[in-house]
Amino acid sequence: MEWALPDPFVIDIHVSEEAIDAYQHVNNSEYLRWVEQISWAHSEALGLSLERYRELDRAMAVHRHELDYLAPAFAGDELALATWIVECDGRFSLTRRFQLKRQRDAKTLLNARTRFACIALSSGRPKRLPDEYQGIYGAALVDE
Repeated sequence: MEWALPDPFVIDIHVSEEAIDAYQHVNNSEYLRWVEQISWAHSEALGLSLERYRELDRAMAVHRHELDYLAPAFAGDELALATWIVECDGRFSLTRRFQLKRQRDAKTLLNARTRFACIALSSGRPKRLPDEYQGIYGAALVDE
């Protein structure tokens, strides 16, 4: 499958009946849930698990989501969701980009971006990215 950017981290999604809303397509809240799901999966694949976040007393909290819905998904659809880290300022913030495609026709259904801010888990206050985050997330950066 061709993606907007090179070397994506990808998860497969099967659209279940539970994801369908009154309009008979995937509810918009599901797309956001999938964005969160792949963000965690990618972080864990890079070596930053929730346990490691807790050990470092840091978290990447959502500052802003932008989701552009381009076409609906339906029950039974097989989808592929990709993510990339496209910005990491090395101080406080990180931005991910996402692209959701239907597998049978490679049609893009969603483009999205999420900006995260680094906080201390213990206080919820902004804190600098730990060196470990800078190294791991910085090494995963993809140019847009």
